Parts: sequence; C-alpha cells; structure tokens
Amino acid sequence: NGSANMDVLVAMGTSAAYFYSVYEMTRWIADSSHHPHLYFETSALIITLILFGKYLEHRAKSRTTTAISKLLDMQAKQARVVRDGDEMMIPVEDVIVGDRIVVKPGEKIPVDGTVVKGRTAIDESMITGESIPIEKEAESAVVGSTLNVNGTIEFEATRVGKDTALASIIKVVEEAQGQKAPIQRMADIISGYFVPIVVGIAIITFLAWYFLVQPGNIEPALVASIAVLVIACPCALGLATPTSIMVGTGKGAESGILFKGGEHLEKTHSLDVVIMDKTGTITKGKPEVTDFTGDPETLKLLATAEKGSEHPLAEAIVAYAAEQGVEVGEVDDFEAIPGHGIEAVIEGRKVLVGTRKLMTDNDMDEEAISSEMEQYEYDGKTAMIVAVDGEIKGVVAVMDTVKESAAEAIASLKDEGLEVIMLTGDNTRTAQAIARSVGIDNVIAEVLPEEKADKVKSVQQEGKIVAMVGDGVNDAPALATADIGIAIGTGTEIAIEAADITILGGELTLIPKAIRLSHKTIRNIKQNLFWAFAYNSAGIPIAALGLLAPWVAGAAMAFSSVSVVTNSLRLKRVKI
Repeated sequence: NGSANMDVLVAMGTSAAYFYSVYEMTRWIADSSHHPHLYFETSALIITLILFGKYLEHRAKSRTTTAISKLLDMQAKQARVVRDGDEMMIPVEDVIVGDRIVVKPGEKIPVDGTVVKGRTAIDESMITGESIPIEKEAESAVVGSTLNVNGTIEFEATRVGKDTALASIIKVVEEAQGQKAPIQRMADIISGYFVPIVVGIAIITFLAWYFLVQPGNIEPALVASIAVLVIACPCALGLATPTSIMVGTGKGAESGILFKGGEHLEKTHSLDVVIMDKTGTITKGKPEVTDFTGDPETLKLLATAEKGSEHPLAEAIVAYAAEQGVEVGEVDDFEAIPGHGIEAVIEGRKVLVGTRKLMTDNDMDEEAISSEMEQYEYDGKTAMIVAVDGEIKGVVAVMDTVKESAAEAIASLKDEGLEVIMLTGDNTRTAQAIARSVGIDNVIAEVLPEEKADKVKSVQQEGKIVAMVGDGVNDAPALATADIGIAIGTGTEIAIEAADITILGGELTLIPKAIRLSHKTIRNIKQNLFWAFAYNSAGIPIAALGLLAPWVAGAAMAFSSVSVVTNSLRLKRVKI
C-alpha cells in the first residue's frame, strides 16, 4: 500500500525464509549429500502471531455496534392516538405531526410533543440526566421515550420518526462510532524508519557480495542478504504490543476496569481532560433525605402522607422514615397537587407537604423558615415545607447525594495533571453545589444530550485529548464522541457499550487507576519493542558480513520473543 510498516518486514522476512527453504529443499532433492537449512516454521510462526493479534483487535471492535440496537429498543412501540374523537392504539411509526396522544401513568411518551391537557411528572433522566421527575402541564414540552410517572396527559405530536430527540441521539452515536480512527501502532511508527533501512542494507549486502566479495557467485550473495532480512524481521514484534495489552487488560479486569480494546488502553495514557457527568456518575443517581427539621410525630405524618405518592422524592422520604424506625400509618385522603406538593388527611389531621406557594395559598407564613430554605436550595437540595393543621412543623431536604469516592477520585485526577470538567443536563444551581462539594471548578450545566457531544468536540478542537465519564443513555453520544469514553458499570448497558472503558461497581477511584495502568502498559510496550529489535538489530552487521547462518537468526528471534513475553508478565505485579 505504499507504506513502510511492520507488515512489509513480516512479508519480506517470511517470504525470504520460505523461498530460501524451498531453494534449500530443492538442492537437497538434487543432491542428498547437501544438508539443507529449512525455515518453514519461522514463516508460519510469524504470520500466526500477527493474525492472532489482529483477531483480538477485531473481536473487541465488533462489540461496539450493539449499542445502537439497544437505543432503538428503548423507543415506545405503540401510541394511544385520539382520531375523530376515538382513542386507538397504533404503531409509533404511524404517528404523524399534529396527532393528539394520550399517555397514562407508567407509560412511555411515544414521540416528542407539547402538552395540551392534564398534569403529570415525567422521568426525563434518560435525556437530561436530571434524576428528579419534571412537572408538566399545558404547553410543556415532552420528549419521546421518557417515562410518565403519575398523571394522565394529552399532548400534540410535534416531532416524529427520525426527528425525535432519541433518534438524534442514535444518529450522534452512529456518527461518532464511525469517525473513530484506529490508533497508529507504535510498532508501525518504528517500522516506518526501520524497514527502509533494513531493505537498503539487504540490497547493499547482495550487491557487495555479488560484485566485490565473490564476483559473479549468486549463492553467497543471496544467503547473506536473506540472513539480513531474517535477522531483521523481529518475530517478537508480533508479540510486543499484544502481550502487553493482554496482560494490561487482564490486570485492569482484576481491579474492576474493563478496556474494550487494546487501542483504548494505549490512548488513555495521553489524556489531557476528563469530562464527568453528574447524575449517576459523581452522584448516586437516587434522591436521599439529607436534612429534616421536625419532631418524630411530624416525620410519621410526613412519611404516611408521602406513602400514597409514586414520586421518587416521596420514596426517599418513606425510606428515611424507615431508617429512623418510624412506623408509617394509613392515609384517609390523599391528593397530589402537580408543581406544588401534596395534601393528605391522616387520623383527622390535615397534612401539607410542598413549596412556599402551597403554604401561602393555604394562608401560612413561611418567613420563619425562609433563610433555612434558601440555604438548602443554595446547596442544591430540593426543600419541602411540612405543615400540620395549618401550622408549619418543619422542613425536609432531599438531594441526589455525592458518591463517597467522588472527591478522592477527582483529587487523584488533578494530581495526574488532568483538567476535570463537570457536564450535566441538571440546573446550574444544583450543578454548582455538587461541583463545590467534590472540588470541581469548571461546570457546564443545563446541556441536552446532543449538546453534550458538541461540548466534548469543542474541547477536542482546542487540541486536547478528552475522556468522557457517564452512566446514562443521555451520555451515550458524548461517550462515543470523546477520544476515550468511560462508562460507570452501575449505569445503562447502552452507555457501557458506547464507551471504551467500563468501571465496574461505580467506584470512581478506578478512573485514575485506569489512567495509571495505561501509562505503565505503554512503558511496558516500549520496553518490549526495544527487546524485539535489540538482538535483531545487533545481528544485522554480522549477517551482512556473511558471518551469521540463518539458523542463528532464527535463534535470535526466539530469544527476543522469550524476553518480550517475560517482560509483559511483569505487568501482573505492578501497583496502580
């Protein structure tokens, strides 16, 4: 193909060994007293090792394509459409712009649209990364494939088929995966200089022997030039990269770090920037009660009231009450007030839980707890006021809490000299609060999935090598776009398959460990390449002088192979 890479040396060396062996065998057939030097096994061994390495790479790459089919599976299959006053179930492909669609609690939104009637909360975490469902009412936008949590709505379809938000995510992932170029192998780079020199030496050797040393005698000239090619063709070059990669990826797997392919293990060492998603990556992705000001009786009434709600915040409050050993009672009457909170009657007592506006609408003054509410909100928490029989009794604050290992992991990344950025679809206030708590200075908030990929590209355009860390479907385009995509193993399969590295169990401290492992593996590969070339390079001048029999060249290759394998196995014992 016009390039001087490792394949040129392999092709020339194996061909030289093979055809010289054929020549020697022919001489032996003609003259049985001639002792032949045969090197058929050398050709077979070199080619086998090279093809095995290529096979491992191909197998790893082929697994990435399943991410697209998983995204397609997330789409709603049917839609409940109102036509001519009748409700009917039709395939989602048959929905047209302008159709009125009814969605009940627990169902997926089939296509993108605008709410016409009804109120509900929709879990949009797969699109925005926001772990808390978003309240929707008339004129609110809804996104296809998100989950309707607790109300019935009717909306008008505005984008269908290939125009929906999920379809655009699929398109971005496809484009990004298709654009990923294979990494130039270090062996090929070295071979680019080494091969022309060796070929030149072999030609000069042949000419020198044929015209100067033994004029007109082709055999010694041919033997000497073939000896140069055989000694220069480093058998260990076929092992140098694959063995280090195999041991390195094995070491990573033992530690909970899964590299999808050798090229990703190679490229990770050159990272400049690590961009991290917030929800489910830096945070746990599930709301928890962080603060409660009120007595046990208030907590019992609060948890009892919330027991009737399907909202994730309610689940967090009920779980908190159970942790505190509070028994939940029975609700006599319950009403959800979308966008404001809930109202319940428990043993004749009226309980309100919700926003400031809910309290003022019920003639209660929330001034006394105003500063407390503001502090919770500054910290990025969702704060709700609890009132019993017309009197404010306390405040409960709920938040998607930070993972215990987040601050340590981010500090380690900074120690490695990497820039850390937090990228999230969440609101700016919450994002800034989370960033402060874990030591991140650079925050990009309120970003949609397709914009996440664009943000990654903009950092890459500054000439930086970028890693993206995420866990959700909404992160898949950015994971695929980044130079290295790192998926949190507790996240979705789509994120894992769109990424190049998977961190099992969600332990963030494994991210800096993965980078350190890459550094050590690359150092090991460089050492292997030295051993792969060392014996062979030293033997070239001896072969050119006609002092090296081809079998000695074969022995040198075998010895360099042993050196490479032994050096690669040292990676098993390194600390990361």
